Amino acid sequence: MSFLKRATEIFEGKINKLLNAAEDPNESLDLSYEKMLAGLQETRQHLADVVTEQKMLEQQIASAQAQAARHENDAKMALAANREDLARAALTDKQAEMTKIASLTQAHDNIVAQVTKLTQYEQTFQDRIEQFRTQKEVIKSQYGSAQAQVKVNESLTGLGNKLGGVGETIRRAEDKAAQMQARAQAVDTLAATGVLDDGDGRTRSERELDKLRTTDAVDAELARLKDQAKK
Repeated sequence: MSFLKRATEIFEGKINKLLNAAEDPNESLDLSYEKMLAGLQETRQHLADVVTEQKMLEQQIASAQAQAARHENDAKMALAANREDLARAALTDKQAEMTKIASLTQAHDNIVAQVTKLTQYEQTFQDRIEQFRTQKEVIKSQYGSAQAQVKVNESLTGLGNKLGGVGETIRRAEDKAAQMQARAQAVDTLAATGVLDDGDGRTRSERELDKLRTTDAVDAELARLKDQAKK
């Protein structure tokens, strides 16, 4: 399994976990991002190692080519001196260098292919990380907004509960006030009609007659006083 695929699975797993578990999504997303950055750094280090190997092979090929050229010159010089034996030995050494060059070139071609592949992989990985970073920030922003909304809703719910209690208290007070007013009106009505007993044991008729007697006595006494004043 490639590291990029693994990182993608980690990301998808984290998102699913965010939806199903009570964990901090910001922390989880940041952790996944850090792991992907670590993976990218590892890829770059591997790429650097392979490029270093490529350069070393190129240096070895250049050195072998220089040796092959030197042996060929030695062979030419030996033939010019009528030393075919030395010329043959020089060409044998050149052939050994050519064999070495062929082997080194094959290894170099393989390394170049690896470098190309790793370079493409590193670029793809970097692009994927950038996409993840963008998604991460979007998700963190959405999560923060959702958190704020939840807090607002919770606050409104708490306020509603508190106001609901106040409203119930007001309703009870209004009911009691209405009952008290109705009772006061009833008492006034009963008192006016004489239904209520004031405790003197008289009936309503007796109280009214006594009231008339009192009024007549007062009137008579008033008239008497007026007559005396005239005399």
